[in-house]
Amino acid sequence: MRAAAVLATGADRTLETPGEVAGGVVTLVLLVALVVSALWVGLVVVPRDRRPSSALAWMLLIYLLPLAGLLAFALIGSPKLPVSRRDRQREMDRRIEARVEREGRAHDPTPGPAWLDGVVRQNTRVGRLPMLRGNAATLHGDYDAAILAMADDIASAREHVHVEFYILSLDDTTEPFFAALEQAVANGADVRVLFDHIGSAGYPGYRATRERLTRAGVRWALMLPVQPWRGRYQRPDLRNHRKLVVVDGAVGWAGSQNLIDRSYDKPANVRRGLQWQDLMVRLRGPAVQALDAVFVTDWYSETDELLGVRAPLRPRDARGAASEGPVAVQVLPSGPGFETDNNLLMFDALLFAARTRVSITSPYFVPDESLLAAVVAAALRGCDVELFVPARADQALVHHAQRSYYEELLRAGVRIFLYPAPYVLHAKHVSIDDDVAVIGSSDLDIRSFALDLESSLLCHDRAFVDALREVEDSYRARSRELTLAEWVHRPRHQRVLDNLARLTSAVQ
Repeated sequence: MRAAAVLATGADRTLETPGEVAGGVVTLVLLVALVVSALWVGLVVVPRDRRPSSALAWMLLIYLLPLAGLLAFALIGSPKLPVSRRDRQREMDRRIEARVEREGRAHDPTPGPAWLDGVVRQNTRVGRLPMLRGNAATLHGDYDAAILAMADDIASAREHVHVEFYILSLDDTTEPFFAALEQAVANGADVRVLFDHIGSAGYPGYRATRERLTRAGVRWALMLPVQPWRGRYQRPDLRNHRKLVVVDGAVGWAGSQNLIDRSYDKPANVRRGLQWQDLMVRLRGPAVQALDAVFVTDWYSETDELLGVRAPLRPRDARGAASEGPVAVQVLPSGPGFETDNNLLMFDALLFAARTRVSITSPYFVPDESLLAAVVAAALRGCDVELFVPARADQALVHHAQRSYYEELLRAGVRIFLYPAPYVLHAKHVSIDDDVAVIGSSDLDIRSFALDLESSLLCHDRAFVDALREVEDSYRARSRELTLAEWVHRPRHQRVLDNLARLTSAVQ
């Protein structure tokens, strides 16, 4: 009897209840659904209009970690803005293109070396804005002095002020800028301000910034807000990274500098003594109107209000003579609202066209395959190629990904200069040969090419490039040159970390 009882008990343990059977079926169905979903997304959705390296990285993540990979892809898998925003970009492109055609500016002969004309035509085709002669351009590399100079221009405004920054923050350093906005309103000028939602919200004083703008009578809006409860949402890491100011359609500012204290107001930065080093350019001339067209497009995208560019794209001189200075400038907007990576196309074209010298300054140098090939090719064919990067970075993952490219660059003959701490070299510019340069908000990394809205100025003028070379010379004088012998003997754990970080750059 005891043996029979034991056998009966064991038999009972092998039998499952109906609830357990149903639970097992549900689990099996969910697992099959997860596998099928992972296969379908990985093979059908991921490769669509995506770089092979990025597609492979996503497929690897999804197949190794299906649930986490699918969730990540749902959150940040689309590198494009919503269709409605891209439609607005296309609408503005058509308006700008029609206006340029009406004014007869679309096919002006491009000054400079023969190869530059092809780059300009490419930029015009993807960004719609032509190269315009007759500009004065002045470089400003003193961080605090640049804020004061922008404030002086704004305070004199009589018609309108357009301000657009990735980070806009009220603090002791930027107080004169906000006071100038108030003065412009008092002058009777229409003052509009755009600042990136996620880019600005993470810094102290965000609420005070918005309240100050409202009290001053400034019309302001968030760029790319992440507010799903208000029906305003897109991939959260698609950001508007532009920095520009336009005053009365006559004076413009563009470059790398955000509107915030040089320490970025973070306690950790203050403890480390970090100070940002940037470069801005002040423009006068017809290119200011092209810069304003970028603001008008972004304002329309965020507010539904369609503004007109207040002055013509041509110089004010009716005879078409240079009205302000000798610099030819082409404004190139780029970002996920366009069908192509506009800034990447330009940088690739410039680097392949370079004949004698290339100087690159970028705090985040994480190139895609085409840009890396262009830099290496320039060095191998005999160009003097140099890269200025900060020795100490503010973003550890990007910094390690950047370091993973150093050995290949050094072996090709690229000279790498590390700008010393406590300064974070945040300037973004490239000079080509003797008289061509690009300055703006765009880093030379995959994020700036595919995920961020950027604005760049392609400039042609020997004197302007000479002035930029002086800035580069100052970087070189302060920096330490990295050697191949030093780099190949760095600790193994650093090499592993650099290479792992490099893999993450492809997931975009």
